[in-house]
Amino acid sequence: MTLVIATAITACGGPAKQQTDNTDTTRTDSATFDIKGNVDGKAVSLYTLKNSNGAKVAITNYGGRIVSLCVPDREGKLTDVVLGYDSLKSYQKKGEPYFGALIGRYGNRIAKGKFTLDGKPYQLDINDGVNTLHGGFKGFFARVWDVKKADNKTLELSYVSKDGEGGYPGTLTVDVTYELTDENELKIAYKATTDKATVINLTNHAYFNLNGHNGAEITNHQLYIAADRFTPVDSTLIPTGKLQPVKGTPFDFTSAKVIGHDIDADDQQLKYGKGYDHNFVLNQHDFEKPVATVSSPETGISMEVYTTEPGVQFYSGNFLNGADQDGKGGIAYKHRSALCLETQHFPDSPNQPTFPTTTLKAGQEYKTYTTYKFLVAK
Repeated sequence: MTLVIATAITACGGPAKQQTDNTDTTRTDSATFDIKGNVDGKAVSLYTLKNSNGAKVAITNYGGRIVSLCVPDREGKLTDVVLGYDSLKSYQKKGEPYFGALIGRYGNRIAKGKFTLDGKPYQLDINDGVNTLHGGFKGFFARVWDVKKADNKTLELSYVSKDGEGGYPGTLTVDVTYELTDENELKIAYKATTDKATVINLTNHAYFNLNGHNGAEITNHQLYIAADRFTPVDSTLIPTGKLQPVKGTPFDFTSAKVIGHDIDADDQQLKYGKGYDHNFVLNQHDFEKPVATVSSPETGISMEVYTTEPGVQFYSGNFLNGADQDGKGGIAYKHRSALCLETQHFPDSPNQPTFPTTTLKAGQEYKTYTTYKFLVAK
C-alpha cells in the first residue's frame, strides 16, 4: 500500500505553468510526462486543469486523452486514478487500449463494419475481428485535436472529420470541452454538426482504478449501476438486439456489490466478454442522479457518473494482461487492473432499429454531457 501511494504522489506532483493570458497550461513536470511533439504535422502538448482542492487532470490534444487524474484520498493525498502512459510515443503504439481517449466517430462496435443510411450502404474499417470498434484504425483517439481554449479550469478541443474518413459519411465538426470544477467534478461536454446524414456515438475511454493507477485489481471495488436491463451480445460482442433483465444474473448492480463477486461466474455472457464488457440500459439519464457509482475500500475514493446518454458500457479490463511494460512509472498494467464506464448510445445501433437512434442529420446539433464526480468516504 505504501508503494502505491508513493508512486501516485509522484505521478500527481509537479506544478502547472501559469500564464497571465491563460492560453497555455502545459505541464512543466517533464520528468513525469514526455507528451510533446508533432503528429501529422500538428503540434501535440499536454494541458493541466486544477481546482482549489488541489485536484488536477492532465489532458493531451493527441486523441483528447486523459493522461492523469489526481484526486484526494481519505487521507487527503493525491492519487492518480487513471491508467495511461508517460510518453506520446507509447500512445501511438499499434494495439494500445485507447487509454483515456476521446472515441469517435462511433464508440463501441458496429457489426461487420456495415450499415445502411438513407438507402445507401457504407463499409467501415474492420479493426476488431470481423467488426468495427471505436471508429476504425485511426479514429478520433489517434487524431490531433485543435485547442480552442485552455486555462486553469477548462480545455476546449475541436476536430473536423472529413467526409469518408474511416468510411463514415459527412464532414463532422466536433467540439469537446473538459472542465474541472471545485467540487472535484470532471465534466465533459460533446457537440457536433454534420453537412450530411451520418452516425455518431462519442464517449471517453478512461480506465479508472480508484486504488491508484498502479494499485490492486479493481475486483475489490464496489459498483452500482442504475440499470434494470443490459444488452446481451454474441461471441463477437455485438448486441443480439434484446434488452435482458439483470435480475437474477451476474449483471445485477442495482444494489452495490463487489465487482469480483460474480465476474468469473459460469455465465455465457461473461465468457464472451472474458468478464464484463457490456452495455447497460440506464433507467434514467436526465443528469439528476448518478447512473453509476464506484468506490475503493483501500483509498476511500468514490466516483459518481452522470450522463445524458441512454447507456453505459461497463468494461472490467479483461484484455489487460501485463504484457505492456510502459505504463506510467514503468508499470505493467495487469489483468483487470482498471475499469471503464463509457457513457454512450448502444453498440451497433445503426443496425438495430429498436435501439435509440445514432443518426445525425444536416442542420441538427449533437449534444451530450457526462460528469465524473469524485468523493471521499468519511
